[in-house]
Amino acid sequence: MSANLLSNLNNPADLRQLEETQLPQVAQELRNFIIDIVAVKEGHLGASLGVVELTIALHYVFDTPNDLLVWDVGHQAYGHKIITGRRDNFHTNRQLGGISGFPKRSESVYDTFGVGHSSTSISAALGMAIASNLKGDYNKQHIAIIGDASIASGMAFEGLNHAGVTDANLLVILNDNAIGIDPSVGALKQYLTAVKAGKNPRQNNMIKSLNFDYSGPIDGHDIFAVIKELKRLQKIKGPKFLHIITTKGKGLQQAEENQVIYHAPGKFDATTGALQPKSEENLPPKYQDVFGLTILDLARKNEKIIGITPAMPSGSSLKFMMDEFPKRAFDVGIAEQHAVTLAAGMATQGMIVYCNIYSTFLQRAYDQVIHDVALQNLPVIFCLDRAGLVGEDGATHHGVFDIAYLRCIPNMIVYAPSDEIALQNILYTAQLGLNNPIAIRYPRGRGVITNWQATNLGKYQEIEIGRSICNKKGSRIAVLSNGSIGNNVTLAIAKMQHPETIAHYDFPFVKPLDEKVLHILFNNFKTIVTIEDGTVKGGFGSAILEFASENNYTSKITVLGIPDEFIEQGTVAELQQYCKIDVKSLEILFSNY
Repeated sequence: MSANLLSNLNNPADLRQLEETQLPQVAQELRNFIIDIVAVKEGHLGASLGVVELTIALHYVFDTPNDLLVWDVGHQAYGHKIITGRRDNFHTNRQLGGISGFPKRSESVYDTFGVGHSSTSISAALGMAIASNLKGDYNKQHIAIIGDASIASGMAFEGLNHAGVTDANLLVILNDNAIGIDPSVGALKQYLTAVKAGKNPRQNNMIKSLNFDYSGPIDGHDIFAVIKELKRLQKIKGPKFLHIITTKGKGLQQAEENQVIYHAPGKFDATTGALQPKSEENLPPKYQDVFGLTILDLARKNEKIIGITPAMPSGSSLKFMMDEFPKRAFDVGIAEQHAVTLAAGMATQGMIVYCNIYSTFLQRAYDQVIHDVALQNLPVIFCLDRAGLVGEDGATHHGVFDIAYLRCIPNMIVYAPSDEIALQNILYTAQLGLNNPIAIRYPRGRGVITNWQATNLGKYQEIEIGRSICNKKGSRIAVLSNGSIGNNVTLAIAKMQHPETIAHYDFPFVKPLDEKVLHILFNNFKTIVTIEDGTVKGGFGSAILEFASENNYTSKITVLGIPDEFIEQGTVAELQQYCKIDVKSLEILFSNY
């Protein structure tokens, strides 16, 4: 057997010293390396396996890092990281203090643009290409690698539209595997499927119509064909577009056959691909499933209920409703702006619309939230999954800004449930008829109540808008929590030697605040502590500070939450400890008052 080649590749320059005939062996070794590490350390698997040959070909043909590669999203960039000097510490991927799960400029000169959210690659690479022209460098190559799910996003179209009227030296590579996290959707997906089948439904190729030099589709796993085409395109100036066909999960049978599951499968057997079994017996439900099963139950009883998600039917658990009511539940693809305004349009016609978007992705539709929903005071129900710290995906995915960026919007109600029963009840309350839009934020992961579905699903109670709850009375210090982080407060108080000193109030509504109770608390407590799993700048604690200032209260106020910095990757427990909002940190803080 040939000696291992990958172990001697410390950078792309080493790769370019190999004969082209040796590259299939590198591809196999790289694929095996990714599988072996991700099987144990976890991470995103399928996307990177699908672009192994493309990754090698790009670094073999182009003069990286002088030529600039921009990977869209970054799920597909594991092979890129390994080839560009991070092989030996790839086992730290997505871990506290380790390398990022996504391309990151501060990590490597080969990571030309930081990514995590989709559909940014074309605009970024075009910006680089135009800058190169302005500096008189007409030979530098600028390559954007984007998936078929990401290219359907509005921002990707904006980049294509601009690029087509420039002379920028830009190559857009469409990695077409017909799936993002869930299967791709929409008319563009149908168009690409027809192109791959040789049945272009239109006389004109739409990419050519945008003034791109289009080539393909070609087999993205035929490394020799890919290299040949890249070398040809390398000599062509102006905007170019290469359409390649790949298989997500290529090289691991289970990952090819179960592409949704193996996008990020957790731990598995590297040889067989079999997932490590995880017992879910006697575990609390995932918040996403509480949402998905509750909205399905409500939709059965209320035909005006609509569900919308931008490309996250499995991750949000809207899939339950989509399976039973396909005409009332919509995956609109990676199009958050469209999702929000679509919901607004439906709301004008009396529909009750639950728009489920991950907290970090709602940032992409901020203007639509303000202009199309709140300004018109349309009662859209925003369900913000993955709010707060999300763990190993790191800074691009933490949902820590939503409280701050939503509570400043007029007409907006902002609510965070403390547990899954509260989530269930606010979802029920929202469809009874609200006069305002509402944002309901809840975390990634599991709640705190076991056997939830059997004992609680369908047993709804209406929630009074703006009301707080006294969880525990106390004599000296009032702790005001927002959302599920309040469970850490409960656990911390239970560990104290003198828990009687601590009063604990759950303030699920950031807006409107329960000002009646706040007046009572500020008149009776000299020390107030607020805690949230959002940024301390402009969040729940800031709202309490504003209230105190407006009413001339002088109680000491301590604001706990996410500090004014971008929090990197790590487990949720590790990151809570870093932010000093974990149980132990709270116990120490409360005991020192």
